[in-house]
Amino acid sequence: MSNKVLGLVIATAVALGGCGAGEPSAPVTFARVHPAQVTKLLVFVVENHSLNQMREAMPYTAALGKEFAVATSYRAVAHPSLPNYLAMTGGSTFDVADDAPPASHATDEPSVFGQALSLGRTAKLYAEGMPGNCATESSGQYVVKHNPWAYYLGERTACARYDVPFGELSKDAADGRLPNAGMVVPDVCNDAHDCELSVADRWLRSQIEVVLAGPDWRAGHLAIVVTADEDDHHQDNLVLTAVAHPSVHGAVVTTPLTHYSLARLYSEVLGAPPLGEAAAAPSMATAFGLGLAGG
Repeated sequence: MSNKVLGLVIATAVALGGCGAGEPSAPVTFARVHPAQVTKLLVFVVENHSLNQMREAMPYTAALGKEFAVATSYRAVAHPSLPNYLAMTGGSTFDVADDAPPASHATDEPSVFGQALSLGRTAKLYAEGMPGNCATESSGQYVVKHNPWAYYLGERTACARYDVPFGELSKDAADGRLPNAGMVVPDVCNDAHDCELSVADRWLRSQIEVVLAGPDWRAGHLAIVVTADEDDHHQDNLVLTAVAHPSVHGAVVTTPLTHYSLARLYSEVLGAPPLGEAAAAPSMATAFGLGLAGG
C-alpha cells in the first residue's frame, strides 16, 4: 500500500437502498490520503434547493461537508439556472436573465474550460443524458441550460471535443485522467430538479465514490466541490456548498462566497488570472486553506 494512504475506508454498515428524505441513512466514511497541492477541480452541480433543504435531505452530501469542509455563507448570484452556470464558469452572467438556449445567448468571452486549454491543461464537462458532444439543444432529461460550455461560442471546437456524455466520467476517474477544470452535470432527475433531493444525494454518493477510488484523489491533487445552481427563493439564494480535499477536515467556512468565487477557484487552480467578476470575488482557495500549485 502507498505510504500516502493514512487510513482505510471503513465499510458502511447499511446501504442507502431506497432511503428517502428523513429516513435513516448509512454511516459515511472517507479515505484519508496525504494532502498535496490542488491541480484538478471537479464540480458537481445540483438544482434549485437551499442550504437548509440540502442539509436536511442530503445526508451523504452533508457528511461530505462535515468530513472535509462546508461553506455556510455561499450564495448563487441570480435566478434562474443559466446565469448561475455562466457565473461559475465565466465570471459573469453576461446579462443573461433567462434559460434560453445558446442560439439566443452565445458569448465570445472565455470560460474557465477554454482558459485551461489555452494554458496547455485539460478541461472536460460531463453531462448526463446528453445525446452527443456539446449538444446545443435540450433532449429528454438533458437540458442545455445546465451545460454552460455550450454557450461559449468562441470555444465551440473545444466544446465539441471535451463537452461529453456523462459515461466518460467513470473511465477518466479510474484512469487518473480527470481534467484540471472539470464539471459534472446530472440529468434533470438526478440533479433534484424533477426528482427528490434524496435521489440526487444517492446519485452523488455513487459518482463521488467512484472518483474517490481513483488515482487523482489518492494522489491528493484533486479537489471536489458540490454546490447548487440556485435556491428555490426560500433562503435568499443561500445554497449548501461542500468542498472535499485531503488538506481540510471538519472545516466550517463562514466567508461570504458566491459562484464568482467558484469561477475564481477554477482559475486559481490553473494558475491563471480570474475571469470577469471572479477577480474581485472572495477566494475559495484562501477561505478553505487549499494549497495551489500556481501553474
